[in-house]
Amino acid sequence: MKIKTKITELLKIEYPIIQAGMIWVSGWKLASAVSNCGGLGLIGSGSMKPGLLKEHISKCKAATDKPFGVNIPMLRADVDELVKVTIEEKVKIVFSSAGNPKRFIDILKENNVTVAHVVPSVKFGLKAEAAGCDAVVGEGVEAGGHNGSDAITTMALIPQLVDSLRIPVIAAGGIADGRGILAALSLGAEGVQIGTRFAATIESSAHPNYKRRIVAARDDDTVLAFKKIGLVRMLKNEFASRAIKAEEECWNIDKLKELLGRKREMKGIFEGDEIEGEMEAGQGSGLIKEILTVKDLFDKLLKEVDETMKRNNNFFA
Repeated sequence: MKIKTKITELLKIEYPIIQAGMIWVSGWKLASAVSNCGGLGLIGSGSMKPGLLKEHISKCKAATDKPFGVNIPMLRADVDELVKVTIEEKVKIVFSSAGNPKRFIDILKENNVTVAHVVPSVKFGLKAEAAGCDAVVGEGVEAGGHNGSDAITTMALIPQLVDSLRIPVIAAGGIADGRGILAALSLGAEGVQIGTRFAATIESSAHPNYKRRIVAARDDDTVLAFKKIGLVRMLKNEFASRAIKAEEECWNIDKLKELLGRKREMKGIFEGDEIEGEMEAGQGSGLIKEILTVKDLFDKLLKEVDETMKRNNNFFA
C-alpha cells in the first residue's frame, strides 16, 4: 500500500510517517531504521553537542541511502553550531522546534534545505509560514515533552491549521497506531509525526526502564507540569508529583527552575531513573503494548491503516 501526499513528495519518502527527533531517543540507529522503512527518520540534536551530532549524521549516512533529517531546537545556546554542522554535513531536511525558525531560514534555504517547524497553534503556524518554512508540524497537547501554553488538542488544531495555511501540515500528538495516522490524514494533514511510539522500539536509544514504563502506561498515566516555565507532558512518578505539588503551592519561577534542575530528561529517558527522572511521553502511551523493531512497527502501522480504511468503507457502502 502506497500513501502519496504533499509531504511524501516534498520529503521524497514513501510513506508520510515521520519519527519525532526526541532527545535521548533519536540517534542514528532509530533515524536510519525509520528511513529504511520508507518513512523519515530524524536525528534529535537537542541532546547532542555539535561534535556528537556530526558523528550521528555520519553513521546515519552509512546506514541508509534514504532521506533523513535533523531536529534542531531553536532555543539551544549552541544552535548556530548545530545548524552549521547540519549544513556542512549536507543534510537536506531540518525540523526545527522550540523557538523562531526565521533566524536560520535564509542560510538553510541557500543550502537547499527543506524546513518544517513544530507549532502548537494557528498563530505560530502563520508565523512559520511567513518566515519561509516549507511545512509545519501541528503538535497537540497530547504529545510528550514540551507543549504550547494554550494546550490545544491535535483533533482541534490540525483542521484549523489546514484551513489557515498554504503550506502542508503534519500532525503530531497522541498518534500511536494506524487509526491515528488515518484520522490525522482525514483531518487534512499531509503526514504524521510520531514520537512516543518510536521511543518504545528496539532501535531507540532510550533506557529499557523508560521503554518499559511506556508499555505499562494506561490512558491516565501522563501528566502536564511546569506550566509557568514550559508545559511538559511526562509519565507520572515521584518527581512529577513533586512538580505538580510545587505548582499548587504557587512556587515562583526561580524555585520551579531549581526543582527542574539540569538534564532531568537525561536522568529519566536515557539513564532510566523512574523516581527522579523526567520521563517525557505522550498520551498515546496507553496504546503501546510491546517493544518492537522499527521494521515490525512499520508493518503493523501500515496494516492498521489498511484495516481501518476497509472498516470505514463499510460505513459508507
